[in-house]
Amino acid sequence: MSKLSIYEVTSKKDFKDFVKFQLQLYKGNPYFVPPIIADEVANFDKTKNPVFEIANARFFLAKRDGKTVGRIAAIINTYEIDKQQIKKMRFGWYDTIDDLEVSRILLEKVNEIGKENNLEYIEGPVGFNNLDKTGVLTEGHDHIGTMITWYHNPYQKIHLEKLGFVKEKEYLENKFEFKNVDQKYYGRISAIIKKRFGLASKTFTKTKDILPYVDEMFELFSKTYSRLSTYVPISDAQIAYFKKKYISFINPEYINFVVDKEGKLVAFGIVMPSYSKALQKAKGKLFPFGIFHILNARKNAKDVTFYLIGVDPEYQNKGVTAIIIDDFSKAFDKKGIQNCIRTPELEENDAIHKMWKNFDPVTHKRRRTYKKPIQ
Repeated sequence: MSKLSIYEVTSKKDFKDFVKFQLQLYKGNPYFVPPIIADEVANFDKTKNPVFEIANARFFLAKRDGKTVGRIAAIINTYEIDKQQIKKMRFGWYDTIDDLEVSRILLEKVNEIGKENNLEYIEGPVGFNNLDKTGVLTEGHDHIGTMITWYHNPYQKIHLEKLGFVKEKEYLENKFEFKNVDQKYYGRISAIIKKRFGLASKTFTKTKDILPYVDEMFELFSKTYSRLSTYVPISDAQIAYFKKKYISFINPEYINFVVDKEGKLVAFGIVMPSYSKALQKAKGKLFPFGIFHILNARKNAKDVTFYLIGVDPEYQNKGVTAIIIDDFSKAFDKKGIQNCIRTPELEENDAIHKMWKNFDPVTHKRRRTYKKPIQ
């Protein structure tokens, strides 16, 4: 049998190979959504992505006879370790051919790095922080992905389990038809909640008008999600990076805020038009034609993805989300939206599941992270 070797990614060419392997592995798969290659390479650039202020990462390719057969990122989140005292070695961007030995050699390298750094266990696939993709796909391989989730072949879950990894966290992905939203009901409830608590909607028509509020939105994001076991704080530099990378992708009418009498932000919602089919057509490149597919989807997509919803803990369980749903409903109605897709949500997050229950959601995908003690 030919020799299987592992190579560390160091050059720009190596990083392009690291990104392109995913496109090769899932070539022809109608459910895989490729990233934009240049954006993904920039995501791994320590001089461009401020997440590296609190994260160290090494990237590896597995090769056989000069051909790439697998990839993985070994990640140490220093805030998680130093501040939270969580001795976790992360791994992400995990893709392989259907060969257990390929998974073994890559995960052994992650184990080796974790051992060198006196860490206690490995968990993945996860990204650098809370805004990154997470979880290996375990169910729903016959449903199209989104730009903010990974796709995996069914055997990758099996590889992890055969190598002694056990389930750590479970994530659900749900969707529902927009017609399931009773707009009259949410309009009525929204009006009642606004009057009862002195709240108001803040909606937008121009992207530039949103930018002054992004910092406050992330402060509220931190208050909302800090109680979850997966939470790692997001720095000012990372917020600025998020603004630059994502805000232009989001229709201004798909960012809604709820403010109190003093104008303080108490809730927010961010929805993105579905770029899945546009990214498939782009095939990893914005130019010369990919950008047109993206712009067309931004304007005309009939599916939307709920990216983030946050509510100040003081206002949770008071019906404030009805205001957000009402505002989105008005925007969706004008756009002719058909399907609403939710990003992965922790199975243990009962509050978020209760929020959606009236829309007859369907769990169409599941994903999970796996854990194993470092040996």
